Amino acid sequence: MTYRLGLLDKSPLAAGDIAEAALARTVDFARRAEALGYHRFWVAEHHGFPGLGSSAPELLAAFVLAQTTRIRVGSGGVLLQHYSPYKVAESFNLLAALAPGRVDLGVGKAPGGFPQTTKALANGRSASDFADELALLELFLTQGPPEGHPLHGAAAKPTPTFAPERFLLGASQESALLAAKHGWAFVFAGHLNGDRKAMTEILGTYRQASGGQAPVLALATLAARTSAEAERQVADLKIVRVELDTGQSVNLGTEEQAAEFARQAGAASYRIEERRPRVVAGTPAQVHRELDQLSREFGIREFILDTPVASPAERFNSIELLAIGAPAAAA
Repeated sequence: MTYRLGLLDKSPLAAGDIAEAALARTVDFARRAEALGYHRFWVAEHHGFPGLGSSAPELLAAFVLAQTTRIRVGSGGVLLQHYSPYKVAESFNLLAALAPGRVDLGVGKAPGGFPQTTKALANGRSASDFADELALLELFLTQGPPEGHPLHGAAAKPTPTFAPERFLLGASQESALLAAKHGWAFVFAGHLNGDRKAMTEILGTYRQASGGQAPVLALATLAARTSAEAERQVADLKIVRVELDTGQSVNLGTEEQAAEFARQAGAASYRIEERRPRVVAGTPAQVHRELDQLSREFGIREFILDTPVASPAERFNSIELLAIGAPAAAA
């Protein structure tokens, strides 16, 4: 089965790291991905999280674009609830004009941080509906708001020759339907939600609503020279899911982070559940067999791979091993 491979990078800090080192590795990671034939390289958006250095994907993407020549670069993804759709359209139109034919705009609706961080990002802005924000962003990226719209006449300049390729990242039926409604590619966040039943239902919803468009699947993957080595590298990975008495739930990395999230949210009580994340791990042949199966089962033509380990050497080794014998190279 033929499919393309892309990468998602969160600029993780290794033990004892400084932010400058983590971000420099992201650039090195992108250069190596380009040399290996990966199709896309996306940078994430996280705010105030210990251990993650990527907080402004549009800025980091601009730097990565300047340090590469062919690979597509973008956001995985901009957390639209925090920003003006007009400003997001302007920023990515500018990137697309600077690097023609190489820019991706991925958006999502996760908070991306702790409650106080979310409050600081809002800074007095009233809460907005994600569906409305996405519709407005689509208008600014295309023909602009029509006559009669309150923002008619506002144009997100510059107008690039090649518009940013647009993706909606999510793990819900609602996100799949929104992507289909606006003609955006849908990326199922399988690296966050590995439930096979949910994946089947949500990807099926997108294909039906979009008229048969192929979705993109994001996965956590790790390749090593032996299956035992791969298993060792992912053995300590975990997700701590915290559920507040308000009904809100979120996935975090440690119990300490869960307690801090609950404190900032003002929860009177909370409970946590420790889970092991679903990681497609093994030798390159084993990982590609799993990708082949997913491609056949769900009609996937492109995967976005997240390598969840913090060790730089293990991350670089994994993408190099997976590039060998990959069924498709970058354009």
